Amino acid sequence: MATTSRSGRHGSDDEESTPAMRRLRRLSLHLLQPAPEVGGSLGPAACAGKRRAGGLDADAAALTAYLRGRHRKMQARVYEFYVARPELQTPVELPMAAHRDLCFRQMAALVREAGVRPLSLMAADPAEYFAVMEAVGGVDISLAIKVGVQYSLWGGSVINLGTKKHKEKYFDKIDNLEYPGCFAMTELHHGSNVQALQTTATFDPVTDEFIIDTPNDGAIKWWIGNAALHGKFATVFARLILPLQGKGGEPADMGIHAFIVPIRDLETHAVLPGIEINDCGHKIGLNGVDNGALRFRSVRIPRDNLLNRFGDVARDGKYTSSLPTINRRFAATLGELVGGRVGLAYSSVGVLKVAVTIAVRYALLRQQFGPPKEPEISVLDYQSHQHKLMPMLASAYAFHFARAYLVDMYSEMKKTNDEDVTADVHVLSSGLKSYITSYTAKSISICRESCGGHGYAAVNRFGGLRNDHDIFQTFEGDNTVLLQQVAGDLLKQYQQKFKGGTLSVTWNYLRDSMGTYLSQPNPVTARWEGEDHLRDPKFQLDAFRYRTSRLLHSVAARLQKHMKTLGGFGAWNRCLNHLLTLAESHIESVILARFIEAVKSCPDEKTREVLKLVCDLYALERIWKDIGTYRNVDYVAPNKAKAIHKLVDYLSYQVRLVARELVDAFDVPDQIIRAPIGMQSEAYAQYTQGVGFYRQPT
Repeated sequence: MATTSRSGRHGSDDEESTPAMRRLRRLSLHLLQPAPEVGGSLGPAACAGKRRAGGLDADAAALTAYLRGRHRKMQARVYEFYVARPELQTPVELPMAAHRDLCFRQMAALVREAGVRPLSLMAADPAEYFAVMEAVGGVDISLAIKVGVQYSLWGGSVINLGTKKHKEKYFDKIDNLEYPGCFAMTELHHGSNVQALQTTATFDPVTDEFIIDTPNDGAIKWWIGNAALHGKFATVFARLILPLQGKGGEPADMGIHAFIVPIRDLETHAVLPGIEINDCGHKIGLNGVDNGALRFRSVRIPRDNLLNRFGDVARDGKYTSSLPTINRRFAATLGELVGGRVGLAYSSVGVLKVAVTIAVRYALLRQQFGPPKEPEISVLDYQSHQHKLMPMLASAYAFHFARAYLVDMYSEMKKTNDEDVTADVHVLSSGLKSYITSYTAKSISICRESCGGHGYAAVNRFGGLRNDHDIFQTFEGDNTVLLQQVAGDLLKQYQQKFKGGTLSVTWNYLRDSMGTYLSQPNPVTARWEGEDHLRDPKFQLDAFRYRTSRLLHSVAARLQKHMKTLGGFGAWNRCLNHLLTLAESHIESVILARFIEAVKSCPDEKTREVLKLVCDLYALERIWKDIGTYRNVDYVAPNKAKAIHKLVDYLSYQVRLVARELVDAFDVPDQIIRAPIGMQSEAYAQYTQGVGFYRQPT
């Protein structure tokens, strides 16, 4: 009978020496070094830290230079400022009150000592502003949200929805933090459905004022960042009511408008009369942000406090607007507030980079088991671990280039005010924010699991990252709602195509896909399985776009069918999962297109080769994840599906060989990573010292 040794192997040394056992042992090592279907041979696993002969030689510095671009210096400046100020660094354990106080001091120091003026950056160069947001998020995600509330939301609402008089009065004082403020949109009963908000702003022609009221408990402004402690002003979204201007002399509801409402005394910081503020309390995460709830009882504000870019009220109470309908004004108002979603998508990529960096570095450091009578190997040499982390690393790169494209489009929107670009940015920011934040939330948990018990230690950050980031999936638009907006826009474009209309730039690939991609798959190409074909960007992008086009065509047919019996809303609800899948598929197509373009545009050949490898893994792993869709329509034959699976294994292994350089290229300092197991060197030493052990003298 076979016995079990301490190493966990079954059988004796004599059994191991038989030809059959030697062959089984050799085959088992395949999991540590997979080979592509086209050529290649089985061989022993590379030891941790060693590179297989013929593998790519990645240069982390060259990758960093290409990733960081022109705002690398600004990010380095922010990192260096906080690293040099230990008293401004967030400890692992901190009570909520102390965390809130620290978070405000961190923001004040950034503005008043480091000399960074976020609102000025946002107005002059949004890309640099978002780079600062990513950097402060590395210091503390609560700090990034605090900065976002002050500048993207409060400041952004004033400069984007107001006019010259508002900018002259408020811009500098918001920028230098003299006027800390809030963004009071969400109510207890309404979040995503902004058009249904219940707070009212009734014009009083006698005093030339607006009266802000909370008509019922459901209209209490809820989850308002900066409200509980630090805010002195709030941009309040309310229904504009004009007395006697409706039918039959009834009050006229002009829809949702934004108003600047002082909430605390500028000198004493006391809450102003008619305003009730309560603390929303301890949260799952982001406890450095002071979220509060606001109720208004006949609070009077001057008429000039209406942010009147899209609609104004004259002294005599007459309403004027360059936009003819409530819906047009509402769309224009929300269109100017997409910066928050852009910022969340951007920052979420930064969180993903930190989580992946910690997990990959630890996986390279941690050694476990290995071939018989040989040293233990890095856990990242195990195929299962590569499957967990390498596609995630590839996704971090893919998202990096997608967010750069989003910021470029956002910057163009701010410069041109072009309606078509604004519409594109609204939908693209909705899709990328939803897709990236959902992916990052899931990935943080996988990273934690991949680090075993040490991933559960608070000092190694996964718990904090998970809790702080989790709300990214909800605020600035619930992810499921945002994906529906993407699907709705795709259907609108689809209808315009068949009515002879033109498609917007963002969806231009649908021009071809609706014709070419919806034709019957070529039975010859469906069987092609060569590595050159599978790694061809044209095949990869065509596959992504084919899937999107099939989903779009089929959901349009389903909606038309169900509308006959269920009506518009019922049909939409019946097809909702189909619509969400369509939106995600489209966003994946956009992400891959930007990654492919980034690879082509890379000037350094060696760096371009590494990025091509990572891009291929991103594309083929996504295709394999949804291989059933491609198989169902015979777009991919069984042999081709098998070849894709084999190649994903092989590419994961190849990316593993340059994983250290790929995470180093994110260029996040150890003092910002902070997790002991994620340090670039002496991780175990820093970990043991962190819990009280002293370094042994040598």
